[in-house]
Amino acid sequence: MKTYVRRAGILGAFLFCLNIIFYMIGSWHTGKSFPEGVTDQEAVRRKLDRIEETLNKLANLIEVSGQKSSNNELFPNVKQEKEKVVIPKLYPNSILFAEWGDGLSKEEQKEAEALFQIYGYNVFLSNRLPLDRKLPDTRDSRCLTKNYPKDLPTVSVVLIYVNEALSVIKRAVRSIITHTPKHLLREIILVDDHSTYNDLGKPIQDYMGQIDKERPGLIKRVWHERQMGLSQSRISGWEHATADVVAILDAHIEAQVGWAEPLLARIKADRTVVVSPVFDKVHFHDLHVEKYATAAHGFDWALWCMYESFRPEWLKMADESQPGKSPSVMGIFAADRSFLGEIGGLDGGMTVYGGENVELGIRVWLCGGSVEVVSCSRIAHIERTHKPYALDLNPSMRRNALRVADIWLDDYKKNVHIAWNIPLKNHGIDIGDVSERKRLREKLKCKPFKWYLDNIYTSLETWDNILGYGVLKSTLLRSHCMDQGAVPGNIPILYECHFEQAQQCFYNSDGEIIIGGIKSHNYNTNRCLVDPGTGRTPTLQDCQLAKLKQLHMHWDFKQGQAIINKATKRCLEVAEGESSVYEVIIQQCSGQSWRIQHLITSF
Repeated sequence: MKTYVRRAGILGAFLFCLNIIFYMIGSWHTGKSFPEGVTDQEAVRRKLDRIEETLNKLANLIEVSGQKSSNNELFPNVKQEKEKVVIPKLYPNSILFAEWGDGLSKEEQKEAEALFQIYGYNVFLSNRLPLDRKLPDTRDSRCLTKNYPKDLPTVSVVLIYVNEALSVIKRAVRSIITHTPKHLLREIILVDDHSTYNDLGKPIQDYMGQIDKERPGLIKRVWHERQMGLSQSRISGWEHATADVVAILDAHIEAQVGWAEPLLARIKADRTVVVSPVFDKVHFHDLHVEKYATAAHGFDWALWCMYESFRPEWLKMADESQPGKSPSVMGIFAADRSFLGEIGGLDGGMTVYGGENVELGIRVWLCGGSVEVVSCSRIAHIERTHKPYALDLNPSMRRNALRVADIWLDDYKKNVHIAWNIPLKNHGIDIGDVSERKRLREKLKCKPFKWYLDNIYTSLETWDNILGYGVLKSTLLRSHCMDQGAVPGNIPILYECHFEQAQQCFYNSDGEIIIGGIKSHNYNTNRCLVDPGTGRTPTLQDCQLAKLKQLHMHWDFKQGQAIINKATKRCLEVAEGESSVYEVIIQQCSGQSWRIQHLITSF
């Protein structure tokens, strides 16, 4: 930087001298620079002498400048830029600072990290961004040419939150106002599920007052006197909505340009369709927006949501501006307000978090409606590192999944039990009163769940042949369980029982023993136990490849008895290895026996 400043001064001097030269040359042509009586030859000579003198001064200037110190004595009026001080990161192991935070002072780093631990995204940065920041337009170019009816239905936008950052809520509100046509936006309803942070009290009321001056009556606020959970919060928003359509969103979003019209147009064309926008990812650390591909919304048998490919007929269109049928919704959706009420709204018996979106998607399909992802509607959504409701969402998610299974999944509810590794009966988990929801199903004459599997979500694996599931133990060593071992790797081990996925085993009617969890979809594969035929170390192999290669992957197993390979007649057993550590081996049967944790049918 010092060299740059010195060179900048030299360049200024050089340009100054050139201006003098050009001036003298210009005056030469005008003939007005010398007094009368001076001949042309004399004038030329004087001109050349002055040019030479100027160039000599410039050469001396450049030579002297190289001898000057870094204090820039040649040009004292040119300010020196100080060397940039590098401040070390106080939290080198924090994921917030992995790709962000250079140049922050220690105090700023402390503030940013503290806010991040509370909210799960970069509130320090959010507080410094404009509320009306411009986002990239991530729509397919064909979306920009679409024309929508002028008489679209009105919309009530519901924003759900608990202990959300104030600046994030403000930005969500501002983006909705900016990007929703005024004649379509009936109201914005803020549903606060009993937040405890001070800045969501009076400060949010003050902000609502500012909006009210701009758009009187536009914003409403619903306050829960106790925390009621995500599903009930959405119900509260729907109950307070007055527009034709209700759009239920998270509060940590930014509505993008043209988000509303495509959704409203689909509902105008078919009031029984529940629609979802495409979510673009807002990165938690620097809040930049990443375009996400258009995809359907699905789930696994634990009822955790996931992205899915659209149906083949959508793919054949090769037009990403077209809506696509979806097995479910991920929680952000829009629906005809009256139709949502006709099919039972949202299940108020769901608690805290999880499963309510899958329940809605299944119910809509079974009870006369459909679900679509509308690719021309885009919402930017912050992906947080943790949720505000609880550090561990598994208990509420498991409970809600069992409730959905009992009401809607018929004979396939066993798959939810398998996925969560809980017994089919007497599991002791209170799923609440389901009698009212079952009466609703009868009243609406909803289809059986098998219809859904056959026609809507055909990629879900039905798991019809599973006989037993859970941890697999040798009766010789009851404290240790069969475990998939190191990954990557394919050598199963014995390990102290912890009952997590690595120790989940499944025995089916084909004689396969699957170890390390089981996949919910038929486009995925599992790992099966194989006897290599030689040696005494069993392996885990891709089940489909094992079948193609005709590996020794089939076993005779009766609960409480030996596990015998059908081809080699050798047994799966345990033995004491080096350092007195027990290991799983294959050898000539010695009478050892095994038990699997849960049975579907006796075997």
